[in-house]
Amino acid sequence: MVGTDLAAAAVVAVVPVCWAAGVLSVPILYTVALLLGTLTVLHQAASIAIVPELVDRAQMHQANARIASAFSLADTAGAYGGAFVVGLVGAVRALWLDALSYLVSAWCAWRIRPSAVRREKTGQPVRMLAGIREGLSYVMRDPIQRPMVLSLVCHAYADGIVVTYFAYTLLKRLGADSTGLGLVMGVTAVGGLVGAALATRLVDRYGPARVILAGLLAYAICGVPLLLARPGLVWLGVIALAGAVRTAAAVAAGTTQRSIRQQLCPPELQSRAQQTSVWLVTGLRTAAALTAGGLAAAFSVHTALLVGTMLHLVPAGLLWASPVRRMTAMPAPSPVKDGPRVP
Repeated sequence: MVGTDLAAAAVVAVVPVCWAAGVLSVPILYTVALLLGTLTVLHQAASIAIVPELVDRAQMHQANARIASAFSLADTAGAYGGAFVVGLVGAVRALWLDALSYLVSAWCAWRIRPSAVRREKTGQPVRMLAGIREGLSYVMRDPIQRPMVLSLVCHAYADGIVVTYFAYTLLKRLGADSTGLGLVMGVTAVGGLVGAALATRLVDRYGPARVILAGLLAYAICGVPLLLARPGLVWLGVIALAGAVRTAAAVAAGTTQRSIRQQLCPPELQSRAQQTSVWLVTGLRTAAALTAGGLAAAFSVHTALLVGTMLHLVPAGLLWASPVRRMTAMPAPSPVKDGPRVP
């Protein structure tokens, strides 16, 4: 986590440095985006995988919900705060501040002392390819992990198709300006705070299976307004509200399924199982964007959005046909071999 933050700070700083030297170009921006995306995926995977090493398994869902709440708050603050900073000090200085934010993140990660992290003693270090095979094999053979990860993969693929033309639809077909787009994104991010705040209460009352299935179905249904919308402020408000509900449902379902997987996964396989999920989900985003482009070229943008919205029903179907549907309570925490975790 510290290493990816420091590397990301250096990568972001390349843009203003090249601008000052008069050599900034589009290829450099593409390279920065590629490297930053890679570092972001690695950092997020590590930050999720370390959670079971820091908190007791009985508190896993609450911890994941709080992390999701922080992510949603950061998304909202970043969307509005970033635009404000760019307007106030300019794009170049804003990027210097962005690099500084990664340094602050590295300092926060560095403050997680090694003594606070409980790691399972696994003997000899695992080689990279062997670790990948072991993580993938574990996920695909486990009757609970497999359908959950596959549902995440299908959800990411469907979402990637819709996201590819989401902003385009708002700006071009519905006539929204950049302010309208920013408001929709901001309201949508606020929904994540609501979902994170309600996730544990909903699971305690209705059970994890119902929360996950209802969240996935709500996510699919809330994509319909984008298909029906017409230009105008009313429809823009409807899309923003649907986006907030959609994000709340996604956070509630996502934190629940993540907590289940972390509670069931052996400690020595936590990072590998998490990386398997991240690898599959992230890898399909490129395929989803290509699919969206192909559908739009062959038919229309509306067709691409329709296909993506319909595919959002697949994850709920996968979980309904799996043992996950019968889960009425969170799994019992596995016994811990070593000392107590940090609360």
